[in-house]
Amino acid sequence: MARTREKIVTIFGGSGFVGTQLVQELARKGYRIRVAVRRPDLAGHVKPLGAVGQIVPIQANIRNIASIERAVAGADIVINLVGLLFEGGRQRFRAVHTQGAKNIAVAAARAGAGALVHMSALGADPESESASARSKALGEAEVLKAYPEAVIIRPSIIFGQGDGFFNMFGFLARISPVLPLIGGKTQFQPVYVGDVAEAFALAAEGKVKTGKIYELGGPDVETMRELMQRVLHETARKRPLLPVPMPLAKFKAAFLQLLPSPMLTVDQVIQLDRDNVVSDEAIKQKRTFAAFGITPTTMDAILPTYMWRFRKHGQFEHIAA
Repeated sequence: MARTREKIVTIFGGSGFVGTQLVQELARKGYRIRVAVRRPDLAGHVKPLGAVGQIVPIQANIRNIASIERAVAGADIVINLVGLLFEGGRQRFRAVHTQGAKNIAVAAARAGAGALVHMSALGADPESESASARSKALGEAEVLKAYPEAVIIRPSIIFGQGDGFFNMFGFLARISPVLPLIGGKTQFQPVYVGDVAEAFALAAEGKVKTGKIYELGGPDVETMRELMQRVLHETARKRPLLPVPMPLAKFKAAFLQLLPSPMLTVDQVIQLDRDNVVSDEAIKQKRTFAAFGITPTTMDAILPTYMWRFRKHGQFEHIAA
């Protein structure tokens, strides 16, 4: 039987925000890691996260089955972190979240991988108005069909150094005279990226029941308005919050999503109109952080460590308690 330090993990999308955290987590545990990405030449930053030769970026496209099979060949554990924030070109929600997830699960099963862990998201729902949420739910079904013992993890908004949520609004607070507020009453349960990475690592090691969907949310449930107030507090900025009605937000997003890297899309506006919190059913069945034995980290403990960059005087800005 292979020792833990000799086991191979293939992580699709391992060079991204969550991926780099997970790569570090697994590297510390002694795994050999293949970081499967479309552009290995852009994933060199993951190599120093482990020992020499321990982490290797390899080419794989989740729309190309042959490349997936090469990536998972001989792997003991397969993890899929690939996800889209917006559509563009051939990168469509159904192609990535549904068909791509299916391709990876089928390949993992054929390769005889001992574990498959798949990232989805809170809000995944086959009946959702959001195309992204629908595609993620359909992807979950395809994964469990191809690999019944897979572990599926649905996190809420993920925060931490380099996140795409608080950093974006921190930037807006710095450059804009007002802070737009879309879905002010919508509830969210932001979760720390380090906690998410730890949960994935534990799932990969078989520390939770397989064939189940776990929902991960942080200790704080706050409305969008409260989160924007947090942004203003952490950035030491005084900006009025400007409520934007959903119809108007969708109208503006329809134009913004035409940009190469849109800050807002219609699909994202739709998601901002729906609560993004751990379900009562998941709590009752202990399909939450409780199953992993993890106490989730608060926003208060992490946001100040990186949001200071958006203050007028940076880290030297005094913040009232």
